[in-house]
Amino acid sequence: MSFSEEAARRTEALGPAIRGMLWMTLCGLCFAGLNATTRVITADLHSWQTVCLRYAFGALVMLPLVLRAGMGVLRTNNLGLQVARCAVHSLGTGMWFLALPLVPLAEITAISFTSPIFLAIGGILFFGEKVRNERWIAIGVGFLGVMLVLYPKLEQGIAANWASLLLVAAAPVSAGSYLLAKRLMRYDKTETIVLWQAMLVALFTLPFALYFWRPMTPTLLAMFIVVGILGSAGHYALNRSLKATDIAATQPARFLELVWASVLGFLIWSDVPPVWTFAGAMVIFSATTWIARREAIAARGAR
Repeated sequence: MSFSEEAARRTEALGPAIRGMLWMTLCGLCFAGLNATTRVITADLHSWQTVCLRYAFGALVMLPLVLRAGMGVLRTNNLGLQVARCAVHSLGTGMWFLALPLVPLAEITAISFTSPIFLAIGGILFFGEKVRNERWIAIGVGFLGVMLVLYPKLEQGIAANWASLLLVAAAPVSAGSYLLAKRLMRYDKTETIVLWQAMLVALFTLPFALYFWRPMTPTLLAMFIVVGILGSAGHYALNRSLKATDIAATQPARFLELVWASVLGFLIWSDVPPVWTFAGAMVIFSATTWIARREAIAARGAR
């Protein structure tokens, strides 16, 4: 048995909930790196140009997959839903990238954690998912951790600036994109969904990118290759997570993204988050560890 076959066998033995959470953890790592890299890029390029090139390079780095799997990987069984999903994703990503250079990385990640609330509600309303009490508790505790992260602003009574408000508004839009991706899982493979997303989002944002176009440097081109890899890998992990189990079951693991964002913010910009950020991160990590333990016990009991 090859290494890949053995790894696949062991992964399958973990159970759907644990697999979904592991994929979501990888997704958080990729997106934390993606946010950090694109925040560096937006210091030189306009946000719309960054969005367009981020997805264009995401499509380019997946060319080896197309060459290996054949053109059949591009075949979709629901073109209308692909287009609708990518249009929604283009809107949410555009809003996100416009605010990205103006908000600290830890705060960006904290605000993004409002998305699981919309995901959980959408999963119940549109997919009839049954959410057990421990999942709601984990999501609630995780959200409490986010509130601890934001406590310094709340304590000072400072009204959110337009960039923070734009990030908050982007959360339900992004959640809608992910819900549509969950629906697409019924028709297409994960690779097909990620490829169509990369191509269509680049196409939809191209007119805005051309309007705000600025010259490129070799360093920026290299960074876009990294962004393309991180973005495609992150969305692949996200879609595998959505395919593995219910939406709500995977969300506590996503809160770990705050830890990665805090580390990257310190390494790149020497940002030292306040103690509330670390207190919130510990609460979030505790919630994630607890739900993972509960799901593992349930999976062992079922076996």
